[in-house]
Amino acid sequence: MKRGGVAWGAVLAAVVALLAVPASRAWVLQATREHPYAMGFLKFAVLASLGELLAIRVVSGGWRLPAGPAWRAVVWGLLGAALALLFPVYAAGVPAAMQAGLLPSLPGATGAEVTTAFWISAVMNLSWGVALMLLHRLTDTWLDLAGGALARVPSVGVGAVAGAIDWKGFLGFVLLKTIPLFWIPAHTVTFLLPPELRVLFAAFLSLALGAILAFAKRRAASG
Repeated sequence: MKRGGVAWGAVLAAVVALLAVPASRAWVLQATREHPYAMGFLKFAVLASLGELLAIRVVSGGWRLPAGPAWRAVVWGLLGAALALLFPVYAAGVPAAMQAGLLPSLPGATGAEVTTAFWISAVMNLSWGVALMLLHRLTDTWLDLAGGALARVPSVGVGAVAGAIDWKGFLGFVLLKTIPLFWIPAHTVTFLLPPELRVLFAAFLSLALGAILAFAKRRAASG
């Protein structure tokens, strides 16, 4: 394994160890409760970036950094901070809509629990999920065209960004396949977990998010 793979594995192992050891896991959960935006930023900046690097490795056959890795991590972090707000919004709002009769529910306690988790996941992914993936694709492409330099971003026009995006792949794979086949089921499981475990499960889903979005983009570019 090359140095890039060793470094990638070391960071992932450190994250797993942090969440596996009871004392450090308790600290992570407490910090998430007390500083949700900062922890959301940090988790996404690290884990989604790891997912992106893994996708580059799979597509290109080698470990390498994308253009402007620090700024890409910042974008991931901001999306994670936004999710720290929107997770509880959907978790509270969708059950309220169900109680108002706007969404159906299966009978029985278990049926209601599963249905509620499914609807939270479906509503979230079909609204915020689409927006998140679109925002990431736009910012990612913008940084590519700017050579990873933030100072060059203003010189890249919106038309150039829109023209450089593989919309067929984005719509056909990222939206129409990953949302119904992966994200809605994955987040249904998330919302079936106890609140303290949702944080941990969602953290590793951010790694999957980084990998899926980067893989789709790099595959289109290489194909």
